[in-house]
Parts: sequence; C-alpha cells; structure tokens
Amino acid sequence: MSHPELMGTGTLQIDLNALVENWRALDRQTATETGAVVKADGYGLGAGRVAKALAGAGVRTFFVAVVEEVAALRAVLGPDPVINVFSGHMEGDTQALADLGAIPMLNSPEQVARHKVRLPNHPFGLQIDTGMNRLGIETYDWSPEMSRDATLVMSHLACADEPDHAGNKAQLRAFLDMTAGILAPRSLSATGGTLLGPEYHFDLTRPGIGLYGGLPFAGASPVARLDLPVVQTRSVKPGEPVGYAHAFIAETPRIIATVSAGYADGLIRALSGKATLFAGDIPCPLAGRVSMDLLTVDVTHIEDMPDHLTILGPQQTVDQLADAAGTIGYEILTSLGHRYKRAYS
Repeated sequence: MSHPELMGTGTLQIDLNALVENWRALDRQTATETGAVVKADGYGLGAGRVAKALAGAGVRTFFVAVVEEVAALRAVLGPDPVINVFSGHMEGDTQALADLGAIPMLNSPEQVARHKVRLPNHPFGLQIDTGMNRLGIETYDWSPEMSRDATLVMSHLACADEPDHAGNKAQLRAFLDMTAGILAPRSLSATGGTLLGPEYHFDLTRPGIGLYGGLPFAGASPVARLDLPVVQTRSVKPGEPVGYAHAFIAETPRIIATVSAGYADGLIRALSGKATLFAGDIPCPLAGRVSMDLLTVDVTHIEDMPDHLTILGPQQTVDQLADAAGTIGYEILTSLGHRYKRAYS
C-alpha cells in the first residue's frame, strides 16, 4: 500500500517559542547575563532562525565554535550583538574576524601573540583551562595581567551534567584561583553549570543544549518534532526477513511500514533494532537495521495506519532517542540532516 500524496522527506518542526521559553527559564535561574550558544548551525536547528528568535527575547551575547559560523548570524542579527568564537584566532581567521566583528576567545599564548600582531585594536576574550584539558590557556602559561582589556575570561566545565561530580568543585576552585582580582567579566557555565547554582554563574552564563530541549535541563520544553512519511506498507510472513543482513526475521505474520529517513538524515545506524517510532501515542519498534534513506517499522498492532510516524516529539525526547542508540542528545540533534522539510513556529 503506497501513499503517493505525501512528500518523500520528513518534516522537522522547530518550536521557536519553546526555545525562547527554555532560554527565559534558564535566565531566571541567574542574576547575571544569559547568553546563548548557537554553534553547529544552532545545534542542527538552523542558526539564523534560532539566533533571531533569541535576540528578540533579549539575548545580546552569542557563542559559536568557529569563525565560519559567524556570517549566518550577522546576516540576521546585524552588527550590534556580541558573537564570540570558541576556537579563538586561528591562522586563517584574521580577515573574517575583522570583517564580521567577531570576538575570538584566545586559547593559547600563540593565539594571544597572533591577535596582538594582526588585530591589535580588535576586541578579544580569553579561554583558560581549569581541568578539562581540551581548550584554553594552561595554568603555567597564564597570568592575570593577560586579561587586561579582555571582554571576557571563560572556562568550561567537563562534568557539569553530573551535579555531584568532584570535578565541578575542583574546576570552580581553579577558575577562582586563576581569575582572582581580574577586572574582566567571567564565564564558567553552560547549561549544566547554570543548574549547579549561583557560585558557578559569575558575570555571564552561556547555555547551549538546554535551549534546544536537551538534558541536563530536565525542565526544558521540547523544541524539535520529527515526523517521517510512510512510503509503503507490506505483509511479511513467518520466517521472512526484513532489511539488510536479514537482521529482522518475522516470527509471526507482521505488517512492516517503510519510512523515509535513515542514517543520511541523522538517524544514526546505532539505532538499528533499538529505536521506537510512534503512530500517535502508540509505540512501534524499528524492525532491523537503519539504512541510508529508509527505516522499516513493525506496525502490526496499528489499526488505522497514519501517513507518518513520529520519532521525535511529545512521545519521545531527543535524549530518550539518544539513549536507545547509546549516545547523547547533542549527537542526535546536530546530526539531523538537511533533507527534511523544516517548519518553524
């Protein structure tokens, strides 16, 4: 049974009102400025649309991973909002930083030297390493005098999604020690750190995943809904296989729906045999492997087959889907492909 009237791609519905409410909820938890992280194309949901909605709610400080991400923001935000670049001032970034008015978070003595030579009058921030050992100026290279004229001094918590992890207190102590007496504004917390409480807030928090409906912000409203069209349904007899490697063998007569989406659309292959889709509120298990463009789903128990199945929505959060794949909500969101029809509300 085919459904020729449907589009062949899924519909990714993005609730910008929910996104804004998530930002406001996190903002209410602090007495300081609340920025927003919109890297990775707004965590896969469209950086321009996301940033415009957040700016309308009052966000004035944004963060991206690399300078190449700034242009899409400037196109919708104009020249005034602050856009910080986590990767700092890389070798080929000078012209783009200047043209786009972006502020690099300098991560090493080499970047500090490069910035002073190439853009001596251009604003800069500093990222310091307090124990994550990923980005940032190390303790042995750091002196508080480096922060003179900096717009921001920041670090990043490695374990903030685990409130009782000893690493949080250790990094807080290190951050306090390294920044003691400086005059520049300070920032330590993304979403998880914001939820740890006021001692982690400093002058600016910079939530990311919580804005988009993900953990560790358990109170977040869902932002993304993903409905996938049913291309075809078929009857499968006992003993018959479904999909690659015959990974699913029917033990009893089954009805299988073939759905338009796959790992090319960000539904990663680790979901094979584990994911659940929904016909309304009724769960329907994935039958066999995720392939590049298609999923096969057991809908035997569905009396009135809908024209689509839902994989993200009120029935299943991005983190619940991620759990099925043994990953995190961040990976699911940022992997969502560009074939979906995107609908903003």
